Amino acid sequence: MSIFDIIGYILITCGIILSGIGVYGIFRFKNFYSRILVSSKVDTVGFMTIMLGVMFINGLSFFSLKVLLIVIIAVITTPLATHSIARSAYLSGYKIKKGKYYGN
Repeated sequence: MSIFDIIGYILITCGIILSGIGVYGIFRFKNFYSRILVSSKVDTVGFMTIMLGVMFINGLSFFSLKVLLIVIIAVITTPLATHSIARSAYLSGYKIKKGKYYGN
């Protein structure tokens, strides 16, 4: 087991932990706009960290180049998709409800 394998497994573990914390954050926030912000960050950062770990484990290869291309596409498209969903909700008149939430 080389140092690159160890770094790769550490990155994959960190990505899984970040994704788990993010899922908890999605359930913790109470309104749509906060949840969509958290889900976008979790999706982007968790995915990037896991894929970077996979690239470290496989080393320099054609597979790593394909994974890097997928990561670049995901980094570009995920925030755009989240923005378009939030903007369409805003333009359609979706508002944050005022009042009591979950016992607060």
